[in-house]
Amino acid sequence: MAWQATVLTIFPEMFPGSLAHSLAGKALEDGKWRLLTVDIRDFARDKHRSVDDAPFGGGPGMVMRPDIVDAAIVGTVAPGPLVCMSPRGRPLDQARVAALAAGDGVRILCGRFEGIDQRVIEAHAIEEVSLGDFVLSGGEPAALALVDACVRLLPGVVGDRAALAEESFERGLLEYPHYTRPQIWQGRAVPEVLLSGHHELIRRWREAEAERATRERRPDLWKRYRARSGGDAS
Repeated sequence: MAWQATVLTIFPEMFPGSLAHSLAGKALEDGKWRLLTVDIRDFARDKHRSVDDAPFGGGPGMVMRPDIVDAAIVGTVAPGPLVCMSPRGRPLDQARVAALAAGDGVRILCGRFEGIDQRVIEAHAIEEVSLGDFVLSGGEPAALALVDACVRLLPGVVGDRAALAEESFERGLLEYPHYTRPQIWQGRAVPEVLLSGHHELIRRWREAEAERATRERRPDLWKRYRARSGGDAS
């Protein structure tokens, strides 16, 4: 059975969106993965299809009701763990993406307004996941990103599987820089080592560049990488 992404949202029309294009879109057409969208408003109980209400304790905005969200979750049979895209969640990393892609699928709950009632999050032990320290208008754009990250790891989606091993975060490092034709562009030349044909020298250069980029741009990653490799973080 193909890997399946199930998205619970009040804006199902936002999907497949960007997932209908490029690698993900071709893989979707070829049946390498499936997409199911669930409109949470279908589980509302009034003629206005309301899914939110004012927060207890006062304050601005509205909160997604636990009874409506619960009904959508219980009423949807689909494979995979249930996650919620939220700036309150733990940061998404490549290891978690790989784990999700290795399973049967993922169910993604997209929050809106001020968020989702905490009780339904606790009742279903929903894993809260964040793309970073910023706030989006809703969970849908983050869900698109999560699904894209998973789909490209599925067998047969990326033609050259070896390319995946060289990407940022796969070994705890950012990726080395890339160059292509023309050899000289606006006075900037391609590093000579890449023209040498010496595979071992090229490998060493790429390794050094990956380490340099990580050390300079992501000291947090660099510290963890050095700790795993048995060195200090200097």
